[in-house]
Amino acid sequence: MVASRLPGAALTLKQFLQRQKVLGIYRDMLKTIRQVPDEADRKYLRDWARDEFQRNKNSTNQDAIRMMVQQAINHLEELKKSLALAKS
Repeated sequence: MVASRLPGAALTLKQFLQRQKVLGIYRDMLKTIRQVPDEADRKYLRDWARDEFQRNKNSTNQDAIRMMVQQAINHLEELKKSLALAKS
């Protein structure tokens, strides 16, 4: 009998790719938050982002995950636009 090296709850390819996308959005959001000039605002946004991603990390409903990914992308775009306006 050959024992599998894969963990019992291995991700499917689709889940793996989706996870990579979510982690990429999270990293991009943290990089963008670092550009916020006010330290208190930066801390608030960093804590908010961390809490949102942490709260939803165990979601398994694919439709809900797609919706949350789109919301995260929208929030990120809004943050980038706000920063661009603040710099001009």
